[in-house]
Amino acid sequence: MTKPLRKAVLPVAGLGTRFLPATKAMAKEMLPVVDRPLIQYAIDEAREAGIEQFCLITGRGKTALVEYFDRAFELEATLRERDKKDALAALEPTMMEPGSIVSVRQQEPMGLGHAIWCARSFIGDDPFAILLPDDVILSKVSCLKQLADAHAETGGNVVAVTEVPRDQTNRYGILDVGADDGRLVEVKGLVEKPKPEDAPSNLSIIGRYVLTGDVMPHLAKLERGAGGEVQLTDAMAKMIGQVPFHGLRYEGERFDCGDKVGFLEAQVAFALQRPDLGPAVRTFLKKYIGAL
Repeated sequence: MTKPLRKAVLPVAGLGTRFLPATKAMAKEMLPVVDRPLIQYAIDEAREAGIEQFCLITGRGKTALVEYFDRAFELEATLRERDKKDALAALEPTMMEPGSIVSVRQQEPMGLGHAIWCARSFIGDDPFAILLPDDVILSKVSCLKQLADAHAETGGNVVAVTEVPRDQTNRYGILDVGADDGRLVEVKGLVEKPKPEDAPSNLSIIGRYVLTGDVMPHLAKLERGAGGEVQLTDAMAKMIGQVPFHGLRYEGERFDCGDKVGFLEAQVAFALQRPDLGPAVRTFLKKYIGAL
């Protein structure tokens, strides 16, 4: 019997150097897209997929991420006294069920695979999701919900994939593709950051995964790969042929909020789809576009 998908791991130990000086004294994942931090988008997406237990893989200076999901009793009391109902409602998504969120410290920056291995006690042998908060996805149905549904259909591992320009394959984990029905892609192999001339395709994994616990023994070997780091892609590649493995062409638009231009684009895209902000944003965009 297949175990239900109820756990998610969010690696958030990175330094966020591309956003210095803003990230000198705050976690990169606390940077807001409109009025919600990146970490909130990831948690909300996971909740929509039925995730109930969360593990944040943190590093030094990341305590604000855990505190963000704690109750702010003084703030809530002040808002109630001032009858700020809208502000209180805005805090609701930041509330977590007691005991539903834990954090684990990754003491050394040894790669994504190492970060996931740090959560081994949390994961056990259960299926689990991985969400990289840098990737923010605008979609009608959350990207992770789409992955969870595909996992329920196929079993095994399912990763979100998208096509990237051939000259950018050296920035991503790239699929060697088998059977392809236009939505689900059979994964025959995985290559971490291949040179464009060596890439088996231009189909790239983005920051959304649903994996089985079978990956953990491979990660436990802590074998170094590309960049001298413990690569999650390498561990996943060793599972091919042992468990079903598919890539899912998800529906939605991805914004790379680890990049300044991607982050700015996300601000505009998410603001435009909000009824309270969209008209005003369209107005000022016309002003700036007209000045070009």
